[in-house]
Amino acid sequence: MTDTAATTSPWLKRLPIIVIALVALVGAFTLRDYLSFETLSQNRARLLAFRDANYPSAVLVFVVVYVVIVAFSLPGATIATLTGGFLFATFPGVIYNVSAATLGAVAIFLAARWGLGERLEARMNAGEGTIRRIKDGIDENQWSMLFLIRLVPAVPFFVANLVPAFMGVPLWRYVVTTFLGIIPGALVYTSVGAGLGSVFARGDTPDLSIIFEPRILAPILGLCLLAALPMILKAVRGKKGV
Repeated sequence: MTDTAATTSPWLKRLPIIVIALVALVGAFTLRDYLSFETLSQNRARLLAFRDANYPSAVLVFVVVYVVIVAFSLPGATIATLTGGFLFATFPGVIYNVSAATLGAVAIFLAARWGLGERLEARMNAGEGTIRRIKDGIDENQWSMLFLIRLVPAVPFFVANLVPAFMGVPLWRYVVTTFLGIIPGALVYTSVGAGLGSVFARGDTPDLSIIFEPRILAPILGLCLLAALPMILKAVRGKKGV
């Protein structure tokens, strides 16, 4: 009986991340046309009517749907953020967006950590040479690295959700850096969503490249530099000590 438990336990641990991977794969092919800007445009009147008639329920449904999208790495996270701004304005929309994205990110983090993260971390801790130096470098700069992968717009959200799970990052540190780190980008896209009324009226599509405009990108890069500052100072001090 002990042998059976030992055999099945690893697979039971991997079951959540396997389910997430399968749902993400199916969703990538089946939901892309539904979780889109066109769908939001076509259903905007009904969404606004439902919000006006059932505001608390609208918030709850929106948050749950957003959490599911992030937790299962489904297409449409950006559309969900825009929808949060469209339905609830920049504020409190950005609070709903950041909270839902963080909850979804925690779900996939825990699934990945339970299924694979603990085993990979143990192997890295037992490693020597280059692998060990990489692991030690990550451990020494966890705060900076976690904030950086959240702040840099080029890092895919699902990558930033999974990598920390494989590196032994404490849950509380992951939650703090996720919640705070996604605020700048979420604020930009939520504000874009809040202005979708006029975009719909013109029959246009929102300009999502706005986050790469200098006036938006410069402050975000400044935050990236601030997050990287501890690593830079350690590197400089290390060279001086050589």
